[in-house]
Amino acid sequence: MKHKGLILILVGIGIIAAMIIFIGPEKILNALEKANPIFIILAVLVQFLVYGLWTLRWSITTNSVKINVKKRHLLPMLMVGLAANNITPSGRGGGEPVRAYILSKYSKCSMESSFATVIADRGLDMFPFIVLAVITIFAVMMSFSLPFWALLSLIIAVILLIVIFVLIFYTSLNKKAGEKFTRWVLKLIRRFYRKNPEKLEKKALSAINEFQFTMKIMLKDRKVVLYGIPLSFLIWFFEIMRVYLVFSAFGMDISLILIAEVFIIASLIGIIPLLPGGLGAVDGIMILLYSAAGVPPSISAAATVLERLISFWMTSVIGIACLPYFGSGVIEKISKKI
Repeated sequence: MKHKGLILILVGIGIIAAMIIFIGPEKILNALEKANPIFIILAVLVQFLVYGLWTLRWSITTNSVKINVKKRHLLPMLMVGLAANNITPSGRGGGEPVRAYILSKYSKCSMESSFATVIADRGLDMFPFIVLAVITIFAVMMSFSLPFWALLSLIIAVILLIVIFVLIFYTSLNKKAGEKFTRWVLKLIRRFYRKNPEKLEKKALSAINEFQFTMKIMLKDRKVVLYGIPLSFLIWFFEIMRVYLVFSAFGMDISLILIAEVFIIASLIGIIPLLPGGLGAVDGIMILLYSAAGVPPSISAAATVLERLISFWMTSVIGIACLPYFGSGVIEKISKKI
């Protein structure tokens, strides 16, 4: 792990510690001691269900392009990718190349084909996210008295996400756009890498063509859209239910709409590539928004800490534990990203 990555993780932990100290460690500990363990266990089980649904959705794209890999092998690949997302300050995108690399290495398929399945999987996840983000903006106007700059920032963030999603989708399918983008990237690379530029360009264009070919195959497969999108909405529903169960453990009956609003805003914050997995920033915004909605600060902090232990730290630990299964090459690839 590079010093920069370690420093950013420590900064994130420092932000969480500062908020806990500000609210009062004793109050938070008292709240945690009173938490109902049954609801906590249910929240953990829901998280494992989410892992299973994520794996099922990814298998839809891999099966579409005839990549021969079983779900029980896709699951640890997914977990390593999620862990990489959590420990790299890359806007929750650091794990996608890692996932593609492991899939390519394990199934003996090309890196272009495996990466296309990962991009398609993330694309399926974007549909419910964009829908919920738009609904959240209107709901926030009525639920929270946010300052104008904060509301404007949310609107800009959602618009940027939609624009980026459309551009990636268009570039992934249109041959001319894909080649134009590839040549633009190559121009940047040539400033630092001048060895065999013609060979590099030929290889890059061949890679983008294979990537686009794989993407088109998946889009022609009706199962990818018909099963993938509803499955994505179901995943988001269970993620919101996990948070609901955590608050239920503290005897708080919070509306699913409020949880969805906070969850989407926190997810938008987590995408910003500053701190690993949004560590500290996501936790802080969740505590602030739940407190602003009328939840006692000690409960907001305790519930957020517990929820992040399940969704962030447990996921990271499981993913890191799966690393040795795939060999030293994957460990080196992740180390370069931190």
